[in-house]
Amino acid sequence: MKANTHGYFTAVGRRKTATARVRMKAGSGLITVNSSESLQYFKKKILQMDLEQPLDITGNTGKFDIFVNVRGGGLSGQAGAVRLGISRALVTMDENLKRSLRAAGMLTRDSRQKERKKYGLAKARKRYQFSKR
Repeated sequence: MKANTHGYFTAVGRRKTATARVRMKAGSGLITVNSSESLQYFKKKILQMDLEQPLDITGNTGKFDIFVNVRGGGLSGQAGAVRLGISRALVTMDENLKRSLRAAGMLTRDSRQKERKKYGLAKARKRYQFSKR
């Protein structure tokens, strides 16, 4: 139990170039992302499921109000960052949840980044069309 003076459990999650700062406290199950409801911020169903996955695994769906500030990257990277942040916040709240979250892969930071573009190539690995004549 490491709640701050206002009763929030905080954590940071990252994926690709996205960074999510998560604050969580006991409540009715409202998830707010960048001052808007999560269903409006992440319109795709798969991204919404991504956010709720740690809560479903631990059986805490609807028990916490979660406030997220997320910056950088695209929607997919942001959803992954939020998922990691929520998982880490759950672990700061209750250390016993760590085993189930770890087994589901929720606490592992996905370190894959976009490969840099090389000179003489169109993209990281794509080449320009070869012409013999």
